[in-house]
Amino acid sequence: MKKWELKKYNTLRNQILIVFLLVMMIVLFFVGVVIFNQVSDLLKNNAQKQIRQTAVQATGRVDSLYKQIDMLSNQVVTNPTVQQQLLNYNSGMPISYGQKQNLMQIANSFQAYSNGISNFELYTSDYQKILPLDEISLYSRLEIEWIRAANEAKGKLVWIGEDPKEPGFFLAIRRVSLIDRWFSSGGYLVVQINANYFDFVDHGRMDEFMILVDQYQQPITSNYQGDISQLLSEHESNIHIGEKEYILTKEESVTTNWTLTILTPVETLMGGISVVRSTIILSGVIGILIFIFFSYILSTMITRPINQLTKTMLNAKRGELRKNPETASTIEIKHLNQSYNQLVDNTNHLIQVVYEKELIRSRTELKALQAQINPHFLFNTLDALYWSLEEKEEDELAEIVISMSELFRYTISNQEKNEWVTVKQALEHIERYMRIMKIRFGDRFSYSIEVSKEFEYLQIPKLLIQPLVENAISHGIGNKTGPGTVKVVLQPAENDNHLVIKVIDDGIGMDKETIERILRQVETGEVSSLKGNGVAIANVNKRLQLYYQDSTYKGISITSEVNKGTCFEFEIPLTGGIRSL
Repeated sequence: MKKWELKKYNTLRNQILIVFLLVMMIVLFFVGVVIFNQVSDLLKNNAQKQIRQTAVQATGRVDSLYKQIDMLSNQVVTNPTVQQQLLNYNSGMPISYGQKQNLMQIANSFQAYSNGISNFELYTSDYQKILPLDEISLYSRLEIEWIRAANEAKGKLVWIGEDPKEPGFFLAIRRVSLIDRWFSSGGYLVVQINANYFDFVDHGRMDEFMILVDQYQQPITSNYQGDISQLLSEHESNIHIGEKEYILTKEESVTTNWTLTILTPVETLMGGISVVRSTIILSGVIGILIFIFFSYILSTMITRPINQLTKTMLNAKRGELRKNPETASTIEIKHLNQSYNQLVDNTNHLIQVVYEKELIRSRTELKALQAQINPHFLFNTLDALYWSLEEKEEDELAEIVISMSELFRYTISNQEKNEWVTVKQALEHIERYMRIMKIRFGDRFSYSIEVSKEFEYLQIPKLLIQPLVENAISHGIGNKTGPGTVKVVLQPAENDNHLVIKVIDDGIGMDKETIERILRQVETGEVSSLKGNGVAIANVNKRLQLYYQDSTYKGISITSEVNKGTCFEFEIPLTGGIRSL
């Protein structure tokens, strides 16, 4: 398709329709993703809570079984008959066959309380076997490390694990502490436990795995067919076994330090999420179709009167502007049509009368202000020359005349071509003027100029700062009996895009009422009623308004105290102002 053929589809209606559809699709996609994620997280969290609860319950069951064995074995070792026989043995009295038979009956009576205990084996402190009735020693039954562990446990039950002699059983050991002999070692009780005692796992179920290991990471019961060593090193997370993803949950028993690991397939937990996904997609498709229909109708209603107005405006290229007939439409479209018709009626008048008149007025007003400043400045300069000729020696006349010549050249140069000067040029002109004033006032007058070199080539209107300097000398220093100083300071404003210009003197100053009166009259434009300080301030303020009328103009501010001095301050933008009016 050619480019010009595509342009005919680039209409406002199509743009509105496309934008609406894009927005709707983005919203539906975002809402769908959020809902899907929220539901997924909710299902997963609930499933994880349920799995965690199952693990807690299973661990609690194991703890209960373990505590039953611990309790029964403790009752055996604390039995008075067992305690007395072992105490006699440790005192040097051998245990007779009849006594062993009696001990066996006691062990069998406790063994009957639990179906998990297969056998009790009782040994003396020198590792000789008492029960059952054979001659196997404890050394040949267990490794020495387990005997040491039983001694270190001081009577607590120590889990050993799988029976090395009979793999179908587990073993545990505890030391018999003689109560009447300060709980010293009197022998050892080995408990043989059935392997299926802790087996609560459904071995026929292959969609969920449970692995119970002891504190030595040795399996107690499990329905997992593979290598469990890697699973035991994993933290709780989602893991992959083959092509399936599982949620791994671990629960460690505080009582036994055994760890139960449960592997649950994610697809089992998230079985209902596919229904949610399908529902969200179907709802999104239906919503988009409905939105397309109503968006098309709405875009047509909006663009029809606009297209009519556009055709009328395009016809203006062939001749005079013509009004567009009003149509029944929305209030906004009616206002737009009325505004266009009003624009047609007023355009020629605005171009030929109002706009040109305002342009001429601004130019005339600016030139009048500059003309008002120039004679005032020349008058004061000639007055300075008069006083200098009266008071100075004739050998200084040449210096004064040269300075005067430079001042006049700067002041009366072609304003049309030289309305703007650099900061450096303006300050050189001010320094020449203050040099002449220095010749006039002598030691009574001193001055200084402070400016950073980075601002020397900034363009500013001509004679913008000089009237304030002249005003400070004439009305501030001239009326002071003692010595005075005028300082011109240019520095960056708090706003980095502006430059602050200050003219500071330590003259007679002004009271608060005088400052308020001057600022009020300057603000209202009553220049004709101002005298003294007010003329220079009003002129500079008006020129700032004209040259920088597109900027955020704050006006001249005055800070003054009687007999302490005055500071005139204003800001100009570093981006420049209006170059021609």
